[in-house]
Amino acid sequence: MFRFLYYFCGMRKTDKKKEPNIQLFAADIATELPLPLVDSGISAGFPSPAQDYIDLSLDLNKELISNPSSTFFGRVRGESMKDAGILDGDILVIDKSLEPQDGDTAVCFIDGEFLLKYIRIEKDEIFLVPANPDFQPIRVTEENNFCIWGVVTYSIKDHKHRRH
Repeated sequence: MFRFLYYFCGMRKTDKKKEPNIQLFAADIATELPLPLVDSGISAGFPSPAQDYIDLSLDLNKELISNPSSTFFGRVRGESMKDAGILDGDILVIDKSLEPQDGDTAVCFIDGEFLLKYIRIEKDEIFLVPANPDFQPIRVTEENNFCIWGVVTYSIKDHKHRRH
């Protein structure tokens, strides 16, 4: 019933422009930036001897982006996925080429609005499920202008500005 929705996603001309819940950005993979990598592990418990030097490097473009032509970044706006550890201001890596699976975290387009939710795919229904009890699941019907825009593969957090 909803299979065709995975392949096409666009706004209707009648959709009103408003502040998006997710800001979307194209992934620029034209540059490389190998960064030092501590491969021996970073202890989150007892201290371990420090490495005298770091001889490995990691390029985040290569590490986080499997399908460059279909990968985008999105900045989260809102708190509906906070119990999944995805908070306002986090950056998402979104792959539009992945076929959505039940339980995936996805960027969905419904009735002129981009939303970040878990997708629950049942026999004849799709639900967009938040990870915050203050929000209700959304049942997608045939009357909705809906598509699953892309699947979230990673989230990036700014820990230095988070205060408990």
